Amino acid sequence: MARAWVFGDDLDTDQMVPGRYAPFMVGQDKFHTYAFCDARPGFAKEVRPGDILVGGENFGCGSSREYAVAALKKLGIGAVVAKSFARIFFRNCINLGIPVIESVDAVQIVRDGDDVTLEAAAGVLRGPLGSATLRPLASFAQEILSAGGVVAYLREHGDFPRV
Repeated sequence: MARAWVFGDDLDTDQMVPGRYAPFMVGQDKFHTYAFCDARPGFAKEVRPGDILVGGENFGCGSSREYAVAALKKLGIGAVVAKSFARIFFRNCINLGIPVIESVDAVQIVRDGDDVTLEAAAGVLRGPLGSATLRPLASFAQEILSAGGVVAYLREHGDFPRV
């Protein structure tokens, strides 16, 4: 069981980790502690490994800063479920091994702080208000996630998955 953190539409990467807390500014060992520091103060201290972010349209828009996703990885985010994703954010998540799954109805069945169960293989997110259908990931994305990210996949297979 994971806890849900619910966000709205157009959550940009600058809200995830503001530029003034980039790793080259505060260090590789600290930047993740500033995740959502302006948008959701206390998030980095309260989030638990395996928690799930749930959002609306265009999740991860804005700049292409990979360290926003790296911060989520360091905090142990289990998955991100949203109506839609900014493409670079989506690819950065897959590359770093964070499942990103589209669902048009997840945000309607989950409230902030709810306990939820993600059954990615079955394509379902379950919460106290019901179940949401998940859009299946492409097989190459699933292969990369199963390996733990694109670097782990390349170390294991020596090439990218066939599309």
